Amino acid sequence: MTTSVAPSITGPADSLAEYGAFLRQALARTAAGREPISGFEPSFELPDDSEQLAEYLDVMGLSFAPLGTVGRTGLVLLDLMGNPATRTVKTLASLVIVGRAVRHTETTGEPVLILTPSSGNKATALRDAVLRAYQSGLTTPDRLRIVALVPTEARAKLWSSRLCDDAELAARNPLCILDSGHRAHAVKAIARQAEEECAEEVRARYAFRLWHTLDLDNYRCADALRAFAEQTALPAAPGVTRTHAHSVSSAFGLLGHHFGTTLLSPPRRAPQYFLVQHLATPDMVLSLYDMRPPPYRQDPLTGLHRQDTDPRYPTTTYSPTENLEPTFYTRSPVTSPAMNALIRANGGGGIVVSLHECLARYAECRTLLAHGGVRLPEDPRNLREWSLVMVMTGVLNAIDRGLLDTDEVVIHGSGSYSTEDFAPVTDGSLRRVGGVRDLRRTILDAAAAR
Repeated sequence: MTTSVAPSITGPADSLAEYGAFLRQALARTAAGREPISGFEPSFELPDDSEQLAEYLDVMGLSFAPLGTVGRTGLVLLDLMGNPATRTVKTLASLVIVGRAVRHTETTGEPVLILTPSSGNKATALRDAVLRAYQSGLTTPDRLRIVALVPTEARAKLWSSRLCDDAELAARNPLCILDSGHRAHAVKAIARQAEEECAEEVRARYAFRLWHTLDLDNYRCADALRAFAEQTALPAAPGVTRTHAHSVSSAFGLLGHHFGTTLLSPPRRAPQYFLVQHLATPDMVLSLYDMRPPPYRQDPLTGLHRQDTDPRYPTTTYSPTENLEPTFYTRSPVTSPAMNALIRANGGGGIVVSLHECLARYAECRTLLAHGGVRLPEDPRNLREWSLVMVMTGVLNAIDRGLLDTDEVVIHGSGSYSTEDFAPVTDGSLRRVGGVRDLRRTILDAAAAR
């Protein structure tokens, strides 16, 4: 097999110089095709180039590395986890979102208060981007703040930082956790309702523009960088079939990658995409194949639940409804039709994995990923983000089951961290929220803090 994988490929030393022009192009294209929205949003522009902006963006680097060959398929890691303060792809979009907010404060004089619901990683990344904006001198806490709301299930995934440890910064940038009586995805509806109810009051009393950032266009501009980096550092060899694999909840990242391919010159053939999901939220795979979950039977000897009727579902699991990774909490994502159309037109597929399968292949994943410079903990119980192990397991299972027949798979490494990588947020740094009323009060308190 002819492979296009370079022996070793590293990310750029200067993210602004490497990605700045393409990123601004992606923002401009998005703005040109965007319909007006009812709420507030900054323009799709970044601050002017400066030393401060370069310092702010210097953790945006992407890198590729070969992992080895399985069967006839070469595996390549697209490492999107280069920021040691987050270890997830959410850094890319968060830097762009916060950068746009900074631009708004510069051009209008209006301060911005970001509001984000999150399953954990996005809250960590946006809070880190806000802190980076402070530290690089792009902005100050008087001009930019953030309120983040996460479900109880995400408690163990939350990273501490100066936004927690510094009392004044913590008051301006509260990290909220939703009471356990709510389902995880309720954070989205609660944040949206709170924004609708108090945006005008926040502006009238404290001059802050309240920005609810949960919108596909806020993410795809940054995710478009994946396609640019691929063209620059990993062009496909002639005749090689390449598939992009990703652990997904809504597949924002792959849709962003596809958007990026439309900006490239010369144009390239539409890529193939392969989705990996877990049993708690398998909706995109179910939608893609217009299927229902297969029935499971419990083995009386082992206690495992088993099925052998559908190779796209786990053959074994501890529970048919297990929640392997709280990062993926979106049900019935509105992005399914777009992703279905891309895969059906260009090739690819999808698979669902279980914790039992991930553990069975954990040592294999750990060995393969070490070739790409990624270190998984020896003890999987210390892992706090399973996205990377999920996609690796899904790809390996799909190859074994004949569901993925391709020359190369680019593994989108969207997240992996363990207890060794971060200090957890203490209970005293969290603000408990019971619903919309509590979140509204928190938003107003954050805007009022001095």
